[in-house]
Amino acid sequence: MKRGIGILAGLGGVSLVGLFLADPIAQDPGYHHFADGRALFGIANFGDVMSNAPFVLVGVCGLWAARTRPGDEARFILPVERLMAALAFLGILLVGPGSAWYHLAPDNDTLLWDRLPMTVGFMSIFAMMILERVSVRAAVLLLPVLLVLGVASVFYWHHTETLGRGDLRLYAWVQFFPTLSIPLMLLMFPPRYSGQRYLWLMIAGYALAKVLEHFDASVFGLLGGGVSGHSLKHLAAAAGCWQLVLYLRHRRRLS
Repeated sequence: MKRGIGILAGLGGVSLVGLFLADPIAQDPGYHHFADGRALFGIANFGDVMSNAPFVLVGVCGLWAARTRPGDEARFILPVERLMAALAFLGILLVGPGSAWYHLAPDNDTLLWDRLPMTVGFMSIFAMMILERVSVRAAVLLLPVLLVLGVASVFYWHHTETLGRGDLRLYAWVQFFPTLSIPLMLLMFPPRYSGQRYLWLMIAGYALAKVLEHFDASVFGLLGGGVSGHSLKHLAAAAGCWQLVLYLRHRRRLS
């Protein structure tokens, strides 16, 4: 246990120091240029806009799964776990309209509303995993800190872009440090609940989404211009989030 905590703390410290020793990272203007710009039914960038709809469905289902029900102690040992789950799924739900709004007219101003709910989702899931695997007390103390840090990272990036010296470093850490830490926690610490395969499938969905995002145009060409990698990225990410819904539905407290 102590060794695992030391590894996570060391990784966090080293990554933060390395991040701020690096030069500021401005948002690449080319980021806003997606492979599929087709309009349909009067909706610009139809594929990238409408492929966000599953986030709303997953968010609603997740909030329903996190609700209080009689005799539900096997799924939620502590009330604060419901709060963390509800915050995670609220963030996921809001990714739907936030990302759709961005893809209607992609630029840095609309990207703000895409990234804000994502940080709420990332940080809430991160806090959930800390509570389940590492320390209840640490997770409860860190939850508000993580949420503020996540939201602040997006506003800081956007503010620096308006000043002409964009800096994505903190937002990059907020997105990728939990992505690195959660698999390590799953490997190094014993679980409190059954159903861990759903968490690994959630991670796999996120990894696939990043690959599809990177190869947006290549996937679009490979599929004959039918659907782009970025549109499929949204579906893969939503499918990964759906695994978290299944985890909350089916998990049971381990003795």
